[in-house]
Amino acid sequence: MTNLRQPEDFRFYGFFGSSGTPVLTDHTMRMSKIISCLAMLSVTVCACSPLQGENVKKVDICVYGGTSAGVIAAYTARQAGKSVLLIEPGRHLGGMSSGGLGYTDIGNKYVIRGLALDFYRRLGRHYGKLEQWIFEPKEAEAVFNEYIRRADVEVWYDSRIVRAANRGGVIRNITLENSVSPRSSPRRTVRAKVFIDCSYEGDLMARAGVSYTVGREGNERYGETYNGAQRMNGHQFPDGIDPYIVRGDSASGLLYGINPDPILPDGTGNKKVQAYNFRIALTDRPENRVEITRPDNYDPQRYELLVRLKEKLPWKTPYDVFIWSRMPNGKTDINNSGGFSTDVIGENWNYPEADYPERERIRRFHEDYTKGLLYFIGHDPRVPDSIRREMLRWGYPKDEYTDNGHWTHQMYVREARRMIGPVVMTQHHCLGEETVTDGIGWAAYTMDSHNCDRHVVNGMVKNEGNVEIGGFGPYPVSYRAVTPRAEEARNLLVPVCLSASHIAYGSIRMEPVFMVLAQSSAIAACQAIDRCGGCVQRVDVAAVMDEFAGNPLADGSQPELFVDNSDAENVVVSGDWKTEKNAWSAYGPDFLSDDSKGTFPKSLRYVPRLPAGNEYDIYVYFPKVGGATTHTLIRVFDGARRYDRRIRSSDVVVEGQTGGEWVRIGRYRLPEGRKGYVEISNEEADGIVVADAVLFIPARSEN
Repeated sequence: MTNLRQPEDFRFYGFFGSSGTPVLTDHTMRMSKIISCLAMLSVTVCACSPLQGENVKKVDICVYGGTSAGVIAAYTARQAGKSVLLIEPGRHLGGMSSGGLGYTDIGNKYVIRGLALDFYRRLGRHYGKLEQWIFEPKEAEAVFNEYIRRADVEVWYDSRIVRAANRGGVIRNITLENSVSPRSSPRRTVRAKVFIDCSYEGDLMARAGVSYTVGREGNERYGETYNGAQRMNGHQFPDGIDPYIVRGDSASGLLYGINPDPILPDGTGNKKVQAYNFRIALTDRPENRVEITRPDNYDPQRYELLVRLKEKLPWKTPYDVFIWSRMPNGKTDINNSGGFSTDVIGENWNYPEADYPERERIRRFHEDYTKGLLYFIGHDPRVPDSIRREMLRWGYPKDEYTDNGHWTHQMYVREARRMIGPVVMTQHHCLGEETVTDGIGWAAYTMDSHNCDRHVVNGMVKNEGNVEIGGFGPYPVSYRAVTPRAEEARNLLVPVCLSASHIAYGSIRMEPVFMVLAQSSAIAACQAIDRCGGCVQRVDVAAVMDEFAGNPLADGSQPELFVDNSDAENVVVSGDWKTEKNAWSAYGPDFLSDDSKGTFPKSLRYVPRLPAGNEYDIYVYFPKVGGATTHTLIRVFDGARRYDRRIRSSDVVVEGQTGGEWVRIGRYRLPEGRKGYVEISNEEADGIVVADAVLFIPARSEN
């Protein structure tokens, strides 16, 4: 592929002062000799010897950050027989996947494989389905904890990095402090052959002296069109919202949350970071509801812009200013929506490089703001009485976050540092204009950025930074995007704060994708130790993906077989079917449909080559379509006998960000080879018949 980066004129970050606070420096790196000098200087500044009294732990692989990616990386490496330590600065595992983001952002489920898919399958078993992509926080955390238990992974909670010793491009060790009592607790040191940074902030990466950036590149940097400052219509204020404390009087000052600086021209690079928020779990079930009370540091003037917005767009329901997604058991996953909502625009710019006390201040401000917004809508007299009464029906779930006042432990850090590696993923990769050949996972979501700032434009309030550009198919994410340059760190992998431009990161940064990249990274780490002297840049990517495909659950079990309608080798098509190019509804790029109601006999026969005789659970994927037949005839042949099943349209219950659903046909013993099949027919149809994908899952014991 063509590498869009140039070797010079990079911003280099990673120096730290004596206090551990990051200090931004700007260098041009024209020669490898300069890079080596900088790496050595980084060691001089931040790679101190362990302090007296520090404990030293030695492992093969150290994973930093107990996010969803961190758990999957640690589990994968441990199942491969490596000694593993997982370090989590807080007290909970799973990051956003257990922190309230239960309405999973996917793009296309087809690209989610391995343990990431297994995670949603395990949630599916809990909820009585094959897969569950919308779920309660506590159930997600229980699955992550079970991974750790099953693999016997050692976890250090309440531990955060303060130093990394990088000598000659090899991270020798990292030093940790207790995040609850940093002054009174002894520090600990970890030595590992390979480190994997799975934190949302990229703290290990930065302290190791690896190049990174923060904010938005200008469009000219990588020849993009959607990067830098952007003023689009999404999540925007309508015209006519007055920005001044005293309406019409600029001398009175601006309302809270408005930046007095002039708005930047579109495409201009800057260090502003897209807004963070909390994904909010509430419930309307009285027996499980905790009242939303007035939070600390409550300031109703923070919400004056909401009052003015609703004067322009009058209230209809409390849900007007939220994405209010329903979760199982009467709960929600609430996200930002519109010009004024849960995004705390402009309050997080310092977060990626802030020291720990400042990060805690920012997190606390976000919590106060968000709880205050919920309280405001339920109690402020400027909100219509009917809206307040409806809002008061909701409260925090008693059975969620029980050790944290029923409030999530994880702020939604949508983007922080982004590594600058050998390959930078850009808009061109998202759109398919550039394709990497060393993919270790796939992304499929819209190029998405939340607003970064709020300004006065022509005397009116306007948000800046929102971008939502979709309409493209899945694309591979390069292995070189999760590896630093070899001269900077040869034993580090970064699957979360990976190398991508701001706008490309907005497409990649989805929890399922992080988990896939983390599993691939863990396999690569093991192979680096076993075959490459610990050097991750020397790993054979094809060998990594072969191992991923051959052992997707990292436990040696027989992989499932997936047969899509477009698989000419394993599908026999009878009759003239219509191809529906609908990435939203399809499992994969398309599906087939027929509306002849059986007038012209048609069928699709799925004939997989099974590696072994076994009992298989068979599932058929049903895209959701209007006018679907009330029942679909499906035949299963086991090599000796044919079984007819009729699936009713009422059996296809579609939930979450997906336009289709797997339906179980049953468990059948199928012979080795191609002696069995599954057939979808239009016989007996009274509406549209759809044919998409069939899944053959080897029966295995559940653990």
